[in-house]
Amino acid sequence: MHPPFAVRLLGAAFLAGLLGACATTDTTPMAVPTEPTTSIAQADERLAAVAKERAAIEARYAEREALCYEKFFVNNCLDEAQERRRAALSAQRAIEIEAERFKRRLKVEERDREIAKAEAEYQAEEAALAAQPPAPPRETPALPAPRPRPAASRQKQRGAEAGQERLSEAERAANVKAFEERKRKSEERQAEVAKRTAERDEKAKRRAEEEAKAKADAATAVGK
Repeated sequence: MHPPFAVRLLGAAFLAGLLGACATTDTTPMAVPTEPTTSIAQADERLAAVAKERAAIEARYAEREALCYEKFFVNNCLDEAQERRRAALSAQRAIEIEAERFKRRLKVEERDREIAKAEAEYQAEEAALAAQPPAPPRETPALPAPRPRPAASRQKQRGAEAGQERLSEAERAANVKAFEERKRKSEERQAEVAKRTAERDEKAKRRAEEEAKAKADAATAVGK
């Protein structure tokens, strides 16, 4: 025999009450801000709010989890609690990603300005160096025709000539050393610019990946 209609109705009402008891009193997780972050102060405020909201989410989940063990349909209640927690944390993660991305973008822009400034200084210095004509070689004055001199005078003359030759060699060595130093500094600046350019490209790549992930997380959170 089928149970009376009143008994079936009472059983359905009891089942609905048990399922409803597992529902939480909290509202839908905070949505991603519709307006983008526009300042460092605003980004810091949003990150602080995310940290606070995460703590509240975990506290609500712990309280809800404890209540679920007092219900008849424990697994259903726990699944719902976990899903609410996941959706809420996902929404907070989207807020966090947007704020951190704004702060990173400002840092990248600042670094780009520094690189551009360094590159402009380097180009100006290279142009100045290129505009300077090389120093003409020193001309050794023609020596007068030797004349018969006493031994002491000849010795003194040879010493003076040797000193003049050593002086010319020292000047040439100094010029070579100065040229090598300018070349070394130029190569170091080029390496630094290349390094900064590679870092900027790598950060841009990571930023694009994070933006794509943030959009996916936001879309998932809205769908829930």
